Formats: sequence, C-alpha cells, structure tokens
Amino acid sequence: MLSENIIYIGVLINLIGEFFYLRSMFLGHTKPNLVSWFIWMLAPFLGVFFQLKAGAGLSVLPVFMAGFGPFLVIIYSLFKKNAYWKITFFDSICGVVSFLALILYIFTHNLEISILFVILSDGLAAIPTIVKSWKFPETESVYIYAFAIINNILGLFIIKEWSFSIYSLGIYFVLINTIISFSILHKKIFKR
Repeated sequence: MLSENIIYIGVLINLIGEFFYLRSMFLGHTKPNLVSWFIWMLAPFLGVFFQLKAGAGLSVLPVFMAGFGPFLVIIYSLFKKNAYWKITFFDSICGVVSFLALILYIFTHNLEISILFVILSDGLAAIPTIVKSWKFPETESVYIYAFAIINNILGLFIIKEWSFSIYSLGIYFVLINTIISFSILHKKIFKR
C-alpha cells in the first residue's frame, strides 16, 4: 500500500488527460458520444456515494474523477457546435438500458448490488463509444482513457480495506479504459 498522497498525482494525471481530450474537441478531432458520456458522468458520482457509504477514503478520488471528466466534456459539448458524435438508435438503446440499471439500484438495499448496477450501467454506456472507437478511432483521443487507467491504478494502491464495494469500481475503470484505449489504438498497433 502506498501513501494516500500519491492519489493527488493520479488526479493531476487525470486532469491532464481531460485537458487533452477537451483540446482535441476544440480542434475538431474528437467527437464524444454524449449517451456514453452522460452515463459516465452519472454512474461514477453514484459510485462515489456508495463507496463513501462503505467507508472508502481518498481512494474514492479516481472514481470521482471518472465522473468529473465526463461532466466537463458534456458542458463543453453544449457550447461547441458539432463537438459530439451523432446519436444512433443503438446508442439510444444502450443509454436507456444503462439508465434503467441506475434506476434499479434504488430498489436494492445492498451496497454490493448497488455497485454492480453502477458498473453494469457504466459498461452498457461504454458500448457505443467502444464501437465508435473501433470503427472510427480518429474521432477519439486516447489520452483521457490512458490517464484514467493510471489514476485508477494509483487509487487501488492506497486502499486500506479491500472489500468489493471499495475496490470494484477502481478495477472496473482500469478494465473499461483499457478496452476503450485498445479500440482507439488497434489500427496503429496492428498496422502493417
């Protein structure tokens, strides 16, 4: 276990990734899928609430940052024309199912089940961005996802009490950001 202060380095790394993502949007390269980004804002903020209820400390900061970055992206998208990807029917279905998963947590009085619904919702919301990143990698910026991996790994290193409700979101965010990063970079990795 590392000193809790290492988390501030992770937060700084995450903010740098968010800066590069917003800059790429400004330049017209990155076009986020707002269905994914809205759920990505909402789900982590709910996850932070559940983790704090479970007794998490500073290790909750990477999960908070997982929601804060999408919040900034959504706000910026509202002010810049053509700064987002066209929403398809498939995106809408994923968004509705994700939102329903978030609503279902209200009916559970079990912290672990609530966190599973947050992960399910966030994962379903990621599908449109994964598909878009795979087909059109030039419309995404890898920095925000790659830096989020580092931030969440650092968050895992400072956990004092390893319970599912505290570590699960950090592990999930490492995995989903790795998948999205790979989707963006796969053409460069396997370039012949």
